[in-house]
Amino acid sequence: MGSIVRIAWRNLGRNVRRTLLALGAIAIAQIAVLLVVGLINGWKVQMLTALTGPFVGHAQIHAVGFREEQAPDLAIDRLQERLAVVRETPGVAQAFPRIYAPALVAREVDGHAAIVVGLDVERESVPGGMLEGLPLEGRPHDRVALVGSALALETGIQVGDELAVVGQGADGSMANDLLTVGGILTTPVELVNRAGIVIALESAQEIFVMPDMASEITVIGSGSIDDAPALSARLAASPALSDLETLPWSELAPEVASFRQISGMYGIVMMCIVFVAAAAGVANTMLMATFERRRELGMMLSVGITPLRLVLMIVLEALILGLLGVLVGSAAGAAIVAYQGFVGIDLASMGAEHSTSISAFGLTFTGSLHPHLFAGDFVPGFVGVVVVSVAASIWPAISTARLEPMEAMRS
Repeated sequence: MGSIVRIAWRNLGRNVRRTLLALGAIAIAQIAVLLVVGLINGWKVQMLTALTGPFVGHAQIHAVGFREEQAPDLAIDRLQERLAVVRETPGVAQAFPRIYAPALVAREVDGHAAIVVGLDVERESVPGGMLEGLPLEGRPHDRVALVGSALALETGIQVGDELAVVGQGADGSMANDLLTVGGILTTPVELVNRAGIVIALESAQEIFVMPDMASEITVIGSGSIDDAPALSARLAASPALSDLETLPWSELAPEVASFRQISGMYGIVMMCIVFVAAAAGVANTMLMATFERRRELGMMLSVGITPLRLVLMIVLEALILGLLGVLVGSAAGAAIVAYQGFVGIDLASMGAEHSTSISAFGLTFTGSLHPHLFAGDFVPGFVGVVVVSVAASIWPAISTARLEPMEAMRS
């Protein structure tokens, strides 16, 4: 066996240019696959982190019908009692009560449609909350509000402006008050950036006549996002929450769940590139190599080498070529993805001209995207190349093994 491996290795050096071309084609295809897979991995992590963090959480609790109608009277009552039950449920790390109230906001004369968002400021300032990273002096309090960055840009609202807010209370009365703009807020939640007026939960409860009430409870689990359905089921089974609707993130944002499922298809499509490149490179190399060496192979058959050993030698030659190509491609691809992950890819450069962010699935992404690879991302390339290399070399190998030694030596 050792001698066959040495011969197969030696044969690859007979035509260095052709070997390097085939090896390069396989390596470039593997690099392309790893670059795309690394980018998809980074995008999925950033998207799911934003979605299951400040936007949707791992699960949400609403009054039945609120998600469809967004009516102010469809609110969660007995809020503190229910919050205590939620926070004591195994697997719950955080529970954020929130109020979403449509309103008309006016700075001077013209009014603008907005959503007043009431938040538990202290809890929302921790990691995973909508106000994560905001300094104490920049948080909403009393009647001091934060305005979504896109809404402020569109309407010309500035820090220090006084805003008149008019909406409908949960009891059907007219809700109105004056708010002072304390800052401009940019969050991963597109709705808040585009139309949000963020105030303290207590202030929202007073303005919209919602004592001990909230529009939703957003739940962050202590486990992974894959545990969300089980967590949602545990919450829904609680008697204190039985009259409410409890759903996991995958049902609240089915389009993102679908994207997560089908994103693996991109890897499969890209993996086919490696298969095609390997098949073309290996098949061409082995066909040419066996044709050029017909006299030598015939001589080997005449001196007693068995057809099986000859087939094995040619197949091993193809395997070494394919594995070398994918190994070089894996090393180069891993290095490039590691560098991209270290420096990041500017998301603003991926958006429209003059844009500083990109939006998808109701989320706004700013900053950098950090591609990365998992160990399993390298496996398909190696497995695929092994399969394709054997398949591409088996026909010329068998055809050569069937040669009559004298006929091959005369050709």
